[in-house]
Amino acid sequence: MTEKIKTNVLIDGRNFTVIGNGSEEYVHKLATYVDKKIKEMTIKNDRLSSSMAATLAALNISDELYRSIRELESLKNKSKIPMENYENIINQLEDIKKKNEELDIDCNTYKDELLDLRRENEKLSKEIENYNQALKLKEKELQDNQNMIKKLQDKVYNSQIQLIESKKELEEALKLYDKEKNIFNKEEI
Repeated sequence: MTEKIKTNVLIDGRNFTVIGNGSEEYVHKLATYVDKKIKEMTIKNDRLSSSMAATLAALNISDELYRSIRELESLKNKSKIPMENYENIINQLEDIKKKNEELDIDCNTYKDELLDLRRENEKLSKEIENYNQALKLKEKELQDNQNMIKKLQDKVYNSQIQLIESKKELEEALKLYDKEKNIFNKEEI
């Protein structure tokens, strides 16, 4: 069993020895509070006897206690439903934590995928840039080749014209030769 503590207190000018389980500090606080309430009664009505002031103080303290008990009961009733739902709320919180962890994992996965896609995009962009540069070089090469083909076609055309002119000259020369040969042949006959 716990040891009882004896505490001497002064209430309304009289000494009392209180025996109980509370600490001396606690008992002194109670005695000070009761003494204060008695003094409030005597200040309000100086004709009250000491026992009447103590009785009215006790009535006021009882009123405070009664109101405090009612307020405590009201708070217990108000907290009853939340306390009954406490287990559900804890379960919901756990579910939300699990979902949050899953979302964190998904988020990290998406971040990794996004990073991979960005790297792939950069790689493809470099490839496209290289292809574009190669395309420009090929287009320039094609243009140069087309220019060269045009020049060669012009040369072939000019050569064909020269060839045709040369053929005409040759035919004329052959005709002239044939005429002269025929003339010589006729003279011989």
